[in-house]
Amino acid sequence: MISERRLAILNLIIEHYIQTGEPMGSKTLCSLLPYSVSSATVRNEMAYLSQLGYLEQRHTSGGRIPSKASYRYYVDNLMVPRELSDYDKQSIDEALSVNAGDPERLLADAARLLSQYTNCTGFCCSLEDPLDCIQGVDLIPAGNSKAMLVMLTAGSKIKSSLINIQRPINDDFRYLFYEVVKRLFAGTALSEVNTSLIQRSVLIAGEQVFDLVPILTSLCSLCSEASKSKLVLEGETNLLSHSELGNEVYRILSFLTDRKRLIDFSEWFAESNAKYNLFIGDENPLYELKNTATAISKFTYGNNQTAALGLIGSTRIDYKSVIPVSEYIFNKVDNLLSSSH
Repeated sequence: MISERRLAILNLIIEHYIQTGEPMGSKTLCSLLPYSVSSATVRNEMAYLSQLGYLEQRHTSGGRIPSKASYRYYVDNLMVPRELSDYDKQSIDEALSVNAGDPERLLADAARLLSQYTNCTGFCCSLEDPLDCIQGVDLIPAGNSKAMLVMLTAGSKIKSSLINIQRPINDDFRYLFYEVVKRLFAGTALSEVNTSLIQRSVLIAGEQVFDLVPILTSLCSLCSEASKSKLVLEGETNLLSHSELGNEVYRILSFLTDRKRLIDFSEWFAESNAKYNLFIGDENPLYELKNTATAISKFTYGNNQTAALGLIGSTRIDYKSVIPVSEYIFNKVDNLLSSSH
């Protein structure tokens, strides 16, 4: 059992360090406590908290700083969350409403907002679904020998491509294209769409298959893109301002460039029972993130589509501001994904 005075001391040290990055000594603590207490008593209390593993001392004669373990205790027991202003809520709502009908863009917008509001790195990952398939395809003339190909999957992924085509796209040609799509591509799993389907289309299109090849090849590329997990990172350079990371920041940035590792992490979390988690310090399952605070939330929507959204910052993030704004964004995204399907 930690006494009320020790809790007050721990809370002051943690919040002071979060705001300034500087250790706190006993004299400063005495001036901030709401009651009279000697420096010797405060030093004894700090020594006790150090024995519990909640405080660390950089130098023998210096003040104390929080340990990684103390941040977890602070978040769970001491922190008083800072409520979002109505203005911030409205700004977030408006920003997320722009692409509310497109899950991938919605998640990317949310990652950008997380980065903007927390000064951390925001990320989102739309996870691979082996059962996702083509739901619809449209071919739209764009003038000057160009056409826009737009594909929608059953998992609500929207992909498009601008194609050069050397013939007029009249009604007869579009009808032929839609017939090929309906008979060979629609309902086919994205991972099974390949050039063999183009070869089979000759049975439907005959000699006109040569005009269809650029469009069908582009459709295969869109399917390949949509079939894979997609990671979006926002605000990686924000971590450079987290001075307490020191040279560690370059290892974290190197980790972020290896996108597969973060995709694997997102997939691992998506398979867990948790909907949301905040990993602080050594709680992080990845070695490269042991000096970070990583918040992550997963979402299930549409036809069992799964995505992850999160942020990565140093362990010295302003938890009482970061946690409320990140949870607000997570909840808003969850509501939008649920209501649009």
